[in-house]
This record gives sequence, C-alpha cells and structure tokens, in this order.
Amino acid sequence: MEGEGNERKFILSFSSEEPYERYWGKEILDHNPAAVDLTRLNTIGVLLFNHNRDKVIGKINRAWIENQRGMAEVEFDDDAESEVIFQKVKSGTLKGVSTGYRIGVIEEVMANKVSTDGRFNGPCDVARQWMPYEISIVSVPADATVGVGRDLGESSPQRPETLTCFEAQLQINKNRK
Repeated sequence: MEGEGNERKFILSFSSEEPYERYWGKEILDHNPAAVDLTRLNTIGVLLFNHNRDKVIGKINRAWIENQRGMAEVEFDDDAESEVIFQKVKSGTLKGVSTGYRIGVIEEVMANKVSTDGRFNGPCDVARQWMPYEISIVSVPADATVGVGRDLGESSPQRPETLTCFEAQLQINKNRK
C-alpha cells in the first residue's frame, strides 16, 4: 500500500487473473480493460471490511486496470471503527484485499481446450465481462497475489484484443465439441 501525500489515501491492487478454485472448478477474471466495467467503483465505490456491507471503512477515489490487475486509490474514513482497520493495515497486520463482483459473460473452457484468446487452458471458466462493486480489506483473501503492498505487479506481454460476444460464443461452442 502506497501513501500519496494524505496518509489515509493509498493505492492497492484488488483483483488479478490468478485462477480461483470455486466449488465447480477454476474461475479466472479476464483483466482486458474491455472486460471489466469499473463504472460502479468509480462512481459509488466503497471500501468495506471483510465484504460486510454494514462495515464501510472508506471510499474508492478511482479504479483502473494496469498490467492485468485491478488497481484502486482508496481513502480510509476517520471514524472510530474505520480507524481500527486503518491502523491494522498501516502496521502490516492486515494485508489482504478482495473484491465483490458480478459476472455478465463467462467463457467455459473445456478440459484440454484453450480459451478464445489463447491465454487460458481448460478446464476453467473465464469471466469475459464482469463488474466489481466493492473493494474489501480482508483477513483471509481468496487471491493472495493482490492486496496491500502488492500494487506494483510485474509487467505482462501485450494482450490480444478481446473477441466480440458473438465471436466468443462461436469459439465457446467449438470448445465444447
């Protein structure tokens, strides 16, 4: 987590393309900028503690995609409850970050097949359109590659353009054969 003048304002990473094992299999969040709708984070985004909607501890000043990672500038509130979490983050006790999101379009990549963009091997589900709606400081993150102090991700090779939904559905149908 990096301060920017105001000691309550920080830049952090909140998501990546790290596969996450769900009960049905691996889920991957595509981080092509066209795949991620950051509108909600950039207009009414809040910083929560452990995804608890009743524990708002700050705001999201801005969110963007960089090096296949979701990045955000967040600012902690200064009320008593937020201060407790802020101090735990500042001291390094809490480092985990997570995001709540909704998936709009998913590409199912079958076993021994490759995703439409050639980047992911099946079996997995790739979220091709998704919207994060909150960022949380968490005690136990699902994705250990993001969080406090993980804002400077390694640069990745240039990624190909995303297919249209129609082209992607045709490829998905081919993958199922």
